[in-house]
Amino acid sequence: MDEAKRVAGEAKNRGLTVRVMGAVAFGIHCPEFLPLHRALGRDFSDLDFVSYSRQQDGVLKLFADLGYSTDRRRQYLAQIAGRGQRNMLDDVDNNRRIDIFFDELEMCFVIDFRKRLELDFPTISLADLMLEKLQIVRLTEKDMKDTIVLLRAHNVGKADGETIDSGYMAELGAKDWGLFYTMTTNLQKILGSLAGFAALQPQDRADVKSKIDSLLETIEKKDKSMQWKMRARIGTKRKWYNDVSEVSA
Repeated sequence: MDEAKRVAGEAKNRGLTVRVMGAVAFGIHCPEFLPLHRALGRDFSDLDFVSYSRQQDGVLKLFADLGYSTDRRRQYLAQIAGRGQRNMLDDVDNNRRIDIFFDELEMCFVIDFRKRLELDFPTISLADLMLEKLQIVRLTEKDMKDTIVLLRAHNVGKADGETIDSGYMAELGAKDWGLFYTMTTNLQKILGSLAGFAALQPQDRADVKSKIDSLLETIEKKDKSMQWKMRARIGTKRKWYNDVSEVSA
């Protein structure tokens, strides 16, 4: 977390917009719940950042100046997998691995960060952190842990800042049935998992449940587009997401 904040701070000093995403961003945003995060068995294994493509040259120079070099093997695998604008770097001396995305996160769905990165610092916004996890079709246990801690640490409402903006999430879901279905399915999956995490106390489970209920209500009640309604008729009979393969060394 210290390294992530150092990178974002140095970027700011250079007039660059670089924000932390991924598991480390959840840790940065939930310092009072770090003990819970650790009790759930969540470890931070790498660093993820996002910036604007118009600043790509400056951002890559920033990382080079900070001691990072391109991981050519992972970069090649990402390119042939068609993983969008993404650079993969390593700090060999400190055994750090970094992924840098530009403009958007292209995974099961495309999450567009253009005009969004100024909403928070040093991380992406809370709503975008939620979307980063809830867009995953095959949600893992570690993704559920991150989401649970973020919900435990913050309120849900129709605003940014230190609130998870349910209105923005509902707006995106109302335009894309596939994203709506994946988000709501994952929220239900997390609800069903709460009893299985021994590190959660009764008040933790009750708090997270109430916030998930609030999110689901807002997302489900949002007026849907005609395109959404037409796609909803097809449902899961046709694939609604992009295939994602992990890129590893």
